[in-house]
Amino acid sequence: MGNINEVIKISVRHLVEFVLKSGDLTSTFIGSGRMVEGTKAHQRIQKAAGDNYNAEVHLKYILQKEDTTIEVSGRADGIIKEENEVIIDEIKTTTKVLDFLEEDYNIKHWAQAKCYGFFYATENQLENISIQLTYYNIDSRDIKRFKKEYTLKELQEEFFFLLNSYMEWAKELKQWIKVRDESISELNFPFPEFREGQRKLSVATYKTIEEGEILFAQAPTGIGKTLATVFPTVKALEKGFTSKIMYLTAKTITRTAAEKAFELLKENGLRFKTLTITAKEKICFKEEVNCDPEVCKYAKGHFDRVNAAIFEIFQEENLSRDNIEKYSEKHCVCPFEFSLDLAFWADGIICDYNYVFDPRVHLKRLFGDEGTDYVFLVDEAHNLVDRAREMFSAEIFKKDVLELKKACKDSAKELSSIVSKINSFFVQLRKECEEKDKFIIKEEVPKELTALLIKFTNKAEKWLMEHINSSEEVKEIILQFYFNALTFLRTIDSYDEKYITYGESLEDNNVRLKLYCLDPSTQLKEALKRGKSAVLFSATLSPMDYFIDLLGGQETSYRIRLKSFFEKQNLGLLVDGKTSTKYRLRDYSYEKIADMINTIVKANTGNYLVFFPSYKYMDNVFLSFKQRYNNIKVICQSVGMSEEDREKFLKKFKADEDKSLVAFAVMGGIFGEGIDLVGNRLSGAIIVGVGLPQICFERDIIKDYFNKKNGMGFDYAYVYPGMNKVMQAVGRVIRTEKDKGIALLIDDRFLSNKYLNLYPYEWSHYEKVDNMLNLQEKLKNFWQKLD
Repeated sequence: MGNINEVIKISVRHLVEFVLKSGDLTSTFIGSGRMVEGTKAHQRIQKAAGDNYNAEVHLKYILQKEDTTIEVSGRADGIIKEENEVIIDEIKTTTKVLDFLEEDYNIKHWAQAKCYGFFYATENQLENISIQLTYYNIDSRDIKRFKKEYTLKELQEEFFFLLNSYMEWAKELKQWIKVRDESISELNFPFPEFREGQRKLSVATYKTIEEGEILFAQAPTGIGKTLATVFPTVKALEKGFTSKIMYLTAKTITRTAAEKAFELLKENGLRFKTLTITAKEKICFKEEVNCDPEVCKYAKGHFDRVNAAIFEIFQEENLSRDNIEKYSEKHCVCPFEFSLDLAFWADGIICDYNYVFDPRVHLKRLFGDEGTDYVFLVDEAHNLVDRAREMFSAEIFKKDVLELKKACKDSAKELSSIVSKINSFFVQLRKECEEKDKFIIKEEVPKELTALLIKFTNKAEKWLMEHINSSEEVKEIILQFYFNALTFLRTIDSYDEKYITYGESLEDNNVRLKLYCLDPSTQLKEALKRGKSAVLFSATLSPMDYFIDLLGGQETSYRIRLKSFFEKQNLGLLVDGKTSTKYRLRDYSYEKIADMINTIVKANTGNYLVFFPSYKYMDNVFLSFKQRYNNIKVICQSVGMSEEDREKFLKKFKADEDKSLVAFAVMGGIFGEGIDLVGNRLSGAIIVGVGLPQICFERDIIKDYFNKKNGMGFDYAYVYPGMNKVMQAVGRVIRTEKDKGIALLIDDRFLSNKYLNLYPYEWSHYEKVDNMLNLQEKLKNFWQKLD
């Protein structure tokens, strides 16, 4: 979609797909294997073509039709200039046997190539030009070509057929953009004035977008970060600095905050189409996700009906889940695929990090091959470090290979041989791990397994296409391993010195082989290039240099640190530096911590959250507290709580109750960040320990890597991630300018220089606690001052 008033922009691929789409929504395995070798196949063909082959040629055509200007652009795979002929070459990879491939196999392939032919012939004043489709079989590496000669007039007629079919939609878009931009022009900030710090973040966001840069922003709780980034980005859109806003989150609760910000602006006159993308598993109408058109009526004929659904829902401004489901039912289309199609036309998209950063699921249809002018607003950006590590890593378990081997034995014999070889590789790997204390580490990819997985994916893709009616159980096992193998192979394509390969022996003869991304910075930097500009923000983006280093920034990246406008004295920050919570000494701390919790509760009736570094530590203190103080109401977080359980837990925090509540939770978990218990719903937080991630093999690998890189391995692997969880936990206490409460940090390390240097500005007034009497006194003074 266009980014300024005068021009509607669309790629050749989107134009062709939009006008000519038809048929069923098919299972996603078809063609997935092509992505592993697709780029390499293109390059191989282009390189072998000779000096007269001009590869990856950018072409565009601009047309003023009635009162609408449309720019259609794209890249031709190749232009071949021969003595008496010019040929447009369009390369397509396939797993189909080429002998059975007919000239009219896919009309969209011809349509795309003919658009490029028309653009080139028009620009170079050619009366005739040849169009060639080059099909490459990624299994056999065979090539088959179809070539036709066209006159300029023939190509013009076909192109204008596509364009005229699109014109009704283009007019609709143009009219909407005019309405939208006029509303933005008149839009004012929805409050009488900015909060302190909010204006600074808003101005910094606007300048960053205008200049096409990346901004890292540490903005404390209560400043209004969401509105401070959304409002200036909306303003930047009207000025033509961007055409789409993507608000990226890690959790549902922050997604809700973004939705509320857009709604607030709409209540103040903004006309804006916002889309929230819901995960396929959640929005699917079926009990189990199955995109087989023979099983799902929404997949059957989806592409025949989806344009009508898009056109009708476009009359709505809120492309909410409810509206998506409503129009999906009406037009009988897949709600998830429908929402992904709508992403192309929406002004603002609210979605998970995955849709921009994850190499497996990012929205390729949205970004194309050349990047965009989109703006990424990355909320709670501190979460992106570990999320990115997992996105860019891949693993395979022996138990899955064994299950696959059993499934193939009778039902997919053509796969059995290659699966047996994969299984033998893992049997040998298990032996190696057991000989070396359960772990082996290597700094290169497993070449033997790589070759086996390539063979498996090629054979499996054929089998899956040829055995549509096979046993669902067998098909699902093969399909799952097929996807896993593809992920592994894609990860190998990105493997460099920032990766490590490790094998780990597990229980029940199982073994894990993992390609582990230690440092995601390079891949995040590349992913951020899919847009024009990005603002990465959080209340705890500290230390700033650490996050800039790992989140794809550089020394010249823009950065801003904002102070909280809350009165520091509203938070009574106490530090007990006499208690050790180190693992080997925890057994001696249970009763003391229980007594400190009781002292805090006795000082002021209210609701309190107590955070622990692990479930085991939490459970032990919880039992001790209940035994010693059974008159106090307690609740405790449990492993794997559902969204419903989480809501029930939070509803227990009621304001102005005459009895206290003590809630036990895990640091960094679902209650450690992203929850708002304003006013008297929360009177304080007790943080037990410095939040260090559990010492484990992966964390130690990260530590060793960064020790070699910058000598800060323990800090990067343990201290900084741990302190971030501590700051998030403390941040639950003060959510508005009226909130008041206490926070107690329990651990002697909190008073060491390493940790004192990590305290945010808002903690500069902390007070030491030496003993229980001292704690009572400090608490009494704090609550009396507030009275």
